[in-house]
Amino acid sequence: MPKGMRLLLAAGGTGGHLFPGIAVAEAAQREAGAEVLFVGTASGLEKDMVPRLGFALRLIPAEQLRGRTWWGRLHALWAALRGLRAAWQVVREFAPDLIFSIGGYASGPTVLAGWARRVPCVLLEPNTIPGLTNRLLGRLATRICVGFPATTRFFPARKVVCTGNPVRWSVVGSPARPPDQAAAFTVLIFGGSAGAHRLNQTLPKALALLGADREKLRVIHQTGQADHAEVSATYARLGVHAEVVPFIDTMQEVYAAADLVVCRAGAITVAELTALGKPAILIPYPHAADDHQRANAEALVQARAARMVLDTEFTPERMSQEIRALMTNRPRLEA
Repeated sequence: MPKGMRLLLAAGGTGGHLFPGIAVAEAAQREAGAEVLFVGTASGLEKDMVPRLGFALRLIPAEQLRGRTWWGRLHALWAALRGLRAAWQVVREFAPDLIFSIGGYASGPTVLAGWARRVPCVLLEPNTIPGLTNRLLGRLATRICVGFPATTRFFPARKVVCTGNPVRWSVVGSPARPPDQAAAFTVLIFGGSAGAHRLNQTLPKALALLGADREKLRVIHQTGQADHAEVSATYARLGVHAEVVPFIDTMQEVYAAADLVVCRAGAITVAELTALGKPAILIPYPHAADDHQRANAEALVQARAARMVLDTEFTPERMSQEIRALMTNRPRLEA
């Protein structure tokens, strides 16, 4: 990476699209003294998180197109046109040496503007099965980085390289368990940066079914903002002690403490679990485009690095059995 390069990062919306960008930005600054600028939208996680981490951010208009009514699609197309104009201005003013696109609503306009201005673009496809946007943008990219070997088949062989997914050093840099938590069996539950309603409804009931075994547990449950009060009340009503939070800023600390992670199977979550060697029960989001979360989870299951429970099997009774089996046979966590 050239010293002092100007790097434009199109990333955001959800944590899965933002956190890899943060990992790349931190590495670029640390290793090459790069000048970094993020491009995102006002509705995404990046609006608050990127400035808080000390990076510059420009916001452009962009909205979701897939799964909307015809009027919603027209509105999104109009936003895309305005976004392309705004992205063109950002690229012209910042004059980047490289554009790195991780996904999110701002990626399309930014990559198009960069391509039109002949700026080299690297595309990251973190999931096993790429979405429609990245399949289209792959035609314009200079290089395409993929997180899984199976993903290479979706892109031109001359462009694609399997790099794995970038993981924030702040997350993987301190993998050791704090000594004062050594006696408890710690279960970390989260459903991505916004939480997962289905996990929030089911897992408190599953933990309550553990009976006396739940006294041996330490539960850390990230709910997202919408379900936080309800989940806290549910744990209290069921008599399960849990640390319930809407969002976790210090993931490195809770990962370090966790004996078992119960979570969705987003690509960056899977990458973090792999980098840390954390045992997990993965519950793929069943409505993800092309069922890509199931494909992500299957990659870990095939490597004997995780267990998977599909949404059709995801009941309090099943999850109680899964958690108890791992609690009472800890060597299985290391298998």
